[in-house]
Amino acid sequence: MVEAAPANPPEAPAPPPRTRRIAWLRLAAAVVAGALLGLAFPKPGWAGLAWLGPGLLFVGGLGLRPGVAFRYGWLAGFIQGLITLRWLLHIPFPAGAVAGWLALSAYCAVYPALWLWLVLRVNALGGASGGNGAAGFRPQAAEFVGRPWFTRVRQLLFAAAAWVALEMLLARFLTGFPWALLGLSQWQNAPLIQVASVAGPYGVSFLVVWCSVALAAAGLGVALRPANRFGWAADLRVPLFTLLAVVGLGFARIVRSAAGQPDTLTLALVQPSIPQEVIWDSAANPARFDKVFQLSRQALATRPDVLLWPEGSLPDITEEQLRAVTALLPDAGAWWIFGSADVEAAPPGGAEKWRQFNAAFLFAPDGRYRAAYHKRRLVIFGEYIPFEHSLPFLKWLTPIGASFAAGDGPGNFCLARTNGAAVNVSPMICFEDVFPHHTRAHVTPETDFVLELTNNGWFGESGAQWQHAANAAFRAVENGVPVVRCTNNGLTGWFDGFGRLHDLFRTAEGSEYGPGFLLTTVPLRPGGEMRELPWYHARGDVFGFACVLVVAAGLARSRRRKTEVAV
Repeated sequence: MVEAAPANPPEAPAPPPRTRRIAWLRLAAAVVAGALLGLAFPKPGWAGLAWLGPGLLFVGGLGLRPGVAFRYGWLAGFIQGLITLRWLLHIPFPAGAVAGWLALSAYCAVYPALWLWLVLRVNALGGASGGNGAAGFRPQAAEFVGRPWFTRVRQLLFAAAAWVALEMLLARFLTGFPWALLGLSQWQNAPLIQVASVAGPYGVSFLVVWCSVALAAAGLGVALRPANRFGWAADLRVPLFTLLAVVGLGFARIVRSAAGQPDTLTLALVQPSIPQEVIWDSAANPARFDKVFQLSRQALATRPDVLLWPEGSLPDITEEQLRAVTALLPDAGAWWIFGSADVEAAPPGGAEKWRQFNAAFLFAPDGRYRAAYHKRRLVIFGEYIPFEHSLPFLKWLTPIGASFAAGDGPGNFCLARTNGAAVNVSPMICFEDVFPHHTRAHVTPETDFVLELTNNGWFGESGAQWQHAANAAFRAVENGVPVVRCTNNGLTGWFDGFGRLHDLFRTAEGSEYGPGFLLTTVPLRPGGEMRELPWYHARGDVFGFACVLVVAAGLARSRRRKTEVAV
């Protein structure tokens, strides 16, 4: 005989108050960790908070089972993305701006989620399956603190390596988006970021995460083993000693280079601060040109060696406008570099007759055209539409109309000076300089400086300009050359080969975003000699790929351990 089920089955027992409290504390820790990581980037750019975020995320995740740990890490990453990438809301297409902000934040959040999952799995710090893992925090934390010192050091090092491995993936997957790698938050700490000359931005990220999780481990030791009065210091000794050594060596690297007075080149950088709402308005073209032209006349009156316009200052320059500017060059004796669109005949056999490029042009003091560079890395839905021919409806989702074509390779603008010396300028456009592995290809021992022509006017007066400039600081250190930035609405100025910002343009009112021009001098190669380039430039992301191998080895070891336990 089968008994009927009761009409009202008993409810599942409520979790005890202690478990609920731990769950809420975990949730708060994820939100705070994400906020700390987001606020470490401009604006406000409180760089010290970056040293706390990963450790708090690590502690909050102890004892969570894998799926819950992933969601927990994703929440922290999503909060970070919403704060760091809020400049996307300034794009003058409100619906697309909000959608892009949420979508990109959600995508970038996957990487902190994977990091926490990796750290807990490989180091056996996660909870058992079933439940949300809230009750397992204290036992797991106590077990971790009780592990041998060498084991804890190895596991904390793995946490730092895992963060770097995922940043390497972020910089490459789906064309890459290495916009706000954690190490970039430290861009104003010149002695620290000299490690990028060997390890790229990933070296700084490694140090930040390592010190952060070591500090968190020390905090757990103080809380859970108070009788061991100085045991907490064991987890901090190695990372702090390494950090002090890196900062000391970086300071020495800067000091050693102080001798000598190199030749210089005088640049006039025009910052027109043109609103992006008029970029597709052909009727506004004459007014845009008049604004840039008047700034150029004022700049040329100072007798610079080179006049520079940013990307997007005049995308559709006419022949008449071109002649008006080139007529000014002979009297000033200045070269002219500017960003605009370029059109070439497409290779035969294709579906299109013409190819359009986002380009930079070089004109000599005699007013004649000398060279062009075509941008190689294009912005998805901003400069090209994926699957444009097979899925034509995607054109409706973007205002660009048709895609640009990508350039074939790096360019070089060779400028002859009155003394006969040659100056080699490596042009880059838009956000190309946010890719460490890409920028290396633009620098040779003959390069005098990298020139970045960009237009961040899409993002109003926001933190995007500062976050973008942080990348330029690292590219200068990694390649040992100055990086000059000529922008539509900030930040216009230049970084020396040690990542230090010089001559930032500001208006009379003190705004970095307003219109005007900056007259500055940039150092050149001493005597035109070959430049000795840093280790990172010569060998690339050896450190980053080493971290990828460490993570792969850790996962393999974790899989073997799981198999042995199952047997």
